[in-house]
Amino acid sequence: MSRWQRAFDSDLWHSFRTSPVAVGAAAVAAVCLFCALFAGWVAPHDPFDLATLNLANSRLPPAWLEGGRVEHFLGTDDQGRDILSAVIHGARISLLVGLASVLLSMLVGVTLGLVAGFVGGWVDAFIMRVCDVMLSFPAILVALLIDGVGRAVFPNAQGLLAFGVLILAISLTGWVQYARTVRGATLVERRKEYVQAARVIGVAPARIMRRHVLPNVLGPVLVLATIQVASAILTEATLSFLGVGVPPTSPSLGTLIRVGNDFLFSGEWWITIFPGAMLVLIALSVNLLGDWLRDALNPRLR
Repeated sequence: MSRWQRAFDSDLWHSFRTSPVAVGAAAVAAVCLFCALFAGWVAPHDPFDLATLNLANSRLPPAWLEGGRVEHFLGTDDQGRDILSAVIHGARISLLVGLASVLLSMLVGVTLGLVAGFVGGWVDAFIMRVCDVMLSFPAILVALLIDGVGRAVFPNAQGLLAFGVLILAISLTGWVQYARTVRGATLVERRKEYVQAARVIGVAPARIMRRHVLPNVLGPVLVLATIQVASAILTEATLSFLGVGVPPTSPSLGTLIRVGNDFLFSGEWWITIFPGAMLVLIALSVNLLGDWLRDALNPRLR
């Protein structure tokens, strides 16, 4: 039996295809991810090409309202940028920052949690006290602090450097959940017979952690990572809404919402509503997938 055949016959795939919510959430997430990855081909306009912007087309309503144009289906903002194109490009930036920050948080958290649970002693106590300190601060406050320090150290940060500071700011508050989750699972695994047998035959501790313990504690990590993607995207949007996110030349969904908020009560509601709806759609679909994955990997709920 091939690997693909075993995957299609697994309980996980059966749980997925029999769950309408999971299938619908996966379809929405896949469409959003496809549009974000191929924004240059999917978007009808390039909203960041200043040569193509026309202020005479600013604040156009959606195409189905009076004064709207078909070429700007969701309307335009105060600079004449096409809202649909801006939302697609903004989703790409939000997803990039969210996924990168979750991967960095998972790398740091899983490593520290694995070491803390397997080694124990003062190493475990020290790592857990650091986690307790991190949990005592609001996540958004720590992200604002790191972002402010990064901008002070690199005042002319642009492009990749600015994105790196933002990813680091979000990751610094996200690794704690992974560390505590992996530590708890490792404490259970290290007492099992297969770990004791590996120690008896002289397998190095690092190899035991990497080859034997780590694969058995990744289940909860995958569930947590799925949910944390939505949380990281919302955190990035919050920072961008507060004006400390990605550069204005490459606005994310949070930046678009902040710009549109200035025109919300003057009648141009589409400038902020459509980026906000896109943000909600991405976060909701990822959260629903995370809920399904949590239930599917829990044998007590089968």
